Amino acid sequence: QVQLVESGGGLVQAGGSLRLSCAASGRTFSNCAMAWFRQTPGKEREFVAGISWSGGDTKYADAVKDRFTISRDIIKSTVYLQMNSLKPEDTAVYYCASRGVPFVPLTTTQSTYVYWGQGTQVTVSS
Repeated sequence: QVQLVESGGGLVQAGGSLRLSCAASGRTFSNCAMAWFRQTPGKEREFVAGISWSGGDTKYADAVKDRFTISRDIIKSTVYLQMNSLKPEDTAVYYCASRGVPFVPLTTTQSTYVYWGQGTQVTVSS
């Protein structure tokens, strides 16, 4: 079993930065691909960024490329999402997710992720 707890959300002005954290419990964390998704009311949850189990591969949605950076700290069992140059359209609830199965590839499809956090709200004002 894996539990994921997000933190770091909040209110920020356009152009500002936030860093989201996702603390994971469970002994398979270090071997599982992780990702961040986001969702706004009335819309489907969308992929934002992901990192492979080894940390050697990352993927980003076009909308956040060159602004957001995903990273992981194996020692702390934590995944981070550094968000810079934030825009009002980045406003959403952000969810951390784990593939839950060791050594499988990083994907961008939410149905392939087994474990999810409760979400953290990010609001960007114009």
